[in-house]
Amino acid sequence: MKRLLTLAIFFVAACAAAAPAQTRGGGGAAAPPDTLIRNATVLTASRGTLEATDIIIRGGKIASVGKNLRAPDGARTIDATGKFVIPGIIDAHSHAMMDGSVNECTRSVTSMVTTRDVLNPTAVNIYRHLAGGTTAGLLLHGSCNAIGGMSTTVKFKWGHPASDFPVPGAPPGIKFALGENPKRTNFNIPGLAPRYPATRMGVEEVIRYAFTSARDYKRDWDEYRAAAARGVKNLIPPRRDLELEPLVEILEGKRFVHSHCYRADEILMLINLADEFGFKVKTFQHVLEGYKVAAEIARHGAGASTFTDFWGYKMEAYDAIAHNAAVLVRHGVVTSVNSDSDERARRLNIEAAKTMRYGGLTEEEALRLVTLNPAIQLGIDKRTGSIDVGKDADLAIWNAHPFSVYARVEQTFVDGELLFDRAADIARRPALEAERKALEAAEANRAPAQGGTPPRPPAAARRAYTHDDDVQDKEEDHQR
Repeated sequence: MKRLLTLAIFFVAACAAAAPAQTRGGGGAAAPPDTLIRNATVLTASRGTLEATDIIIRGGKIASVGKNLRAPDGARTIDATGKFVIPGIIDAHSHAMMDGSVNECTRSVTSMVTTRDVLNPTAVNIYRHLAGGTTAGLLLHGSCNAIGGMSTTVKFKWGHPASDFPVPGAPPGIKFALGENPKRTNFNIPGLAPRYPATRMGVEEVIRYAFTSARDYKRDWDEYRAAAARGVKNLIPPRRDLELEPLVEILEGKRFVHSHCYRADEILMLINLADEFGFKVKTFQHVLEGYKVAAEIARHGAGASTFTDFWGYKMEAYDAIAHNAAVLVRHGVVTSVNSDSDERARRLNIEAAKTMRYGGLTEEEALRLVTLNPAIQLGIDKRTGSIDVGKDADLAIWNAHPFSVYARVEQTFVDGELLFDRAADIARRPALEAERKALEAAEANRAPAQGGTPPRPPAAARRAYTHDDDVQDKEEDHQR
């Protein structure tokens, strides 16, 4: 019993060590103080680069952008001379902060499940995202299913409860997947029986059948509501189907489709199927062969969220090129660069910078790949994605130009709240190291008298306390 109590204390201490100095958010949390960022080079992502410019943050919003602004009474002032300010980076394809697996592989259509149910606000990679200037993301279900689960658009509010993470008013989304992953001929899942489909044609048929069923379901409900409006008595409503209701929202234009894909033929297949049923694909995700069908993607009105130079990890990912993002941009496709990795999410600034070398994008076009463009794809561009008056104060201050490999984030704000401060992080490290040593010396961690192996703390505590990259870092196709 004593040993169990010691382990429990260890776990609580570990979580405290991974948490910020003050727990925030929820209910009556105090509003962040007004802030004046003075004399910075501001990369707006919408109006070019502004030299020697000030930014005033008030009430969590960008209140003013200009030169020689006067700080509000009682405001915090940050001297950003020689530093660079950009909008908070937005990751349009993330699996961060989700407990357990990101897949529900039992069925080919799992549109009834939602990533919102498994948000873990204590996942340490939230803090690491902020340390890389990443302030928001689209949390997607995995790619095990032709039609997967519902997505969640979040801001990474480290130290807040899970309920504070979803972005208010963000359009709902859902994950689709094409190719190897949903047909599952490239891997087997122990304990699960073989599942239809097993071919690319089968993936298309699964999606078509699902939308045919959703269209019939919508018609039944429309007829029922029309009859009820006419005053018809003794009506029996159709049986609710939680699998079909999100698909009806797609048909009605109320839910965005974000589809995992690689090959050009499958991209065209989904465009044709969407045209058949009268809906639009909001983004093609990965879209490594998008450069082959960029004109068709633009004509459909879809966006594209891709990797810069990550491919070759399976056959359908072999035909990628580093110029993919630039080709899509030049064809008028709203394009973003995403992570699909808790590791890559910390350096999306460099992923965007590569497109200036591979494709010749301008500085602002490259910056938009990780700021304004993903905001447009997620339907939140009216509130974030660029540095404009009235938008949310989601900002990152860098010690050098963010496209330099030597640049690092000094401070990151989300809704005007300072959630990462490099100086404060460094100042906390001696205390954390002292706490680590004290915990290592605790009874539960001392070797038994007979020389046996002491019990290990729970895995969750080890991850929280040691920030174990090996536990957190999973590349796309090993997990998705």
